[in-house]
Amino acid sequence: MWLEIVLAAIAALVISTLLTGLMRKLAVSRGVLDVPNERSSHNAPTPRGGGVAIVVTTLAAVTVMTALGAMTPNVTMTLLVGGAAVAIVGFVDDSRDVAASVRFTVHVLVAALCAWSLGRLPPIDFGFAIVDLGIAGTVCAMVFLVWFLNLFNFMDGIDGIASVEAISIAGIAAALLAIRAGNPSMIMLLVALVSAVGGFLFWNWPPARIFMGDVGSGFVGFIIGAIAWATIVSNQLSAWVWLILVSAFFCDATVTLVRRWKRGEQIYAAHRSHAYQRLSRRYGSHLKVTLGFLSVNLLWLAPLAWAAATWARYGAALTLLAWTPLVILAWRLGAGLPGELGENIVEGR
Repeated sequence: MWLEIVLAAIAALVISTLLTGLMRKLAVSRGVLDVPNERSSHNAPTPRGGGVAIVVTTLAAVTVMTALGAMTPNVTMTLLVGGAAVAIVGFVDDSRDVAASVRFTVHVLVAALCAWSLGRLPPIDFGFAIVDLGIAGTVCAMVFLVWFLNLFNFMDGIDGIASVEAISIAGIAAALLAIRAGNPSMIMLLVALVSAVGGFLFWNWPPARIFMGDVGSGFVGFIIGAIAWATIVSNQLSAWVWLILVSAFFCDATVTLVRRWKRGEQIYAAHRSHAYQRLSRRYGSHLKVTLGFLSVNLLWLAPLAWAAATWARYGAALTLLAWTPLVILAWRLGAGLPGELGENIVEGR
C-alpha cells in the first residue's frame, strides 16, 4: 500500500507542477491577470487560474483510483460531479463575474449531493451524551460545507496561505488515518490532494508567480469537505477532528463575517479586513503570516486533532479549546473591521 501511495504522490506532484507552469504561460499570453485595486493585497498584475492544475490532477487521481477499484462508486460520483461543478463555476467567475446567487445555488446543490450520496452523519459524542441529530445534523453538515468551500475563497488573499492550509489539513488528516489504520483509499486520496496542491504551491510560494483563483479555492474547499463527510460517516475520523483541523481558517473567516454582518456590510463585497490580511500589512510580509498559519496547524491544531481522534469523548471540549484562542486572536486583531488601505504591500501580492 505504501509504495502505491508514494508513487501516486510523486506522480501528482510532478503533474500539478507542470500543469501550473503551463497555466501560467497561458494566462500571461491571454492577459488573464489579477490586476491590483484598492482592495488587493498585491501590487503587480499576476496570472490567475492556477487552481486548474489542482482540479485536473486531483480528479485524475480519483479517476485512476476508481479504475483500480480503490474508490467506492458513491465517493467517486460525489468527488467528480461535485468537484467539477464547483470548479466550473469558479473558473467562469475568474473570467467574468458570476452572480452570488448562482454560485450559492451550485454550492447548495453539491452539498445536497454529499448528503444524498455519502449518507447522514452518525450520532455525535458531546462528552456528556451521544446525540443523534438526525436530519438536523445533515442540514447542519450541508450548511457547514457551503460555508467551508466559500471560506477557502475568502481566505485565499495572500501568497501561499490557502495552499499551506489545504496541505496542512489534508496531510494531518492522512497521518491520523494512517495511525488509526483507516481506509487506504482515503489516505491515498488525501496524499494525492497534498501533492496536487504542493505542485501549485511551487509557483504560489511568496512572492507568488500565479494565483489559485476561485476555480482552485472553491474546489479545494469542497474536496476537503467531501472527504471529511465520507470519513465521518464511515466512523474513521469524527466531526470534532475535522472541526479542529480547519480551525485556523474557520475562526478568522467566521469572526470576520460576523463583524461585517453586524456592521451592515455586504457579505460578498471585496475587502481586506481578515485577521491574516491585517497581519500581512502589519508585518509587511506574506511569508511570515503564511508560515505563522503553518505553525498553528502543526504545533497547536495537529496535537489537538490527534487527541480528539484518540479520546473521542473529549472531542467537543478539545474543539472548544482549539477555537477559543484563535477566535480571541482574530477579534483582537480587528478581523472584520475596516482598515487603512495605505499600508505597505509587499511580495507581489
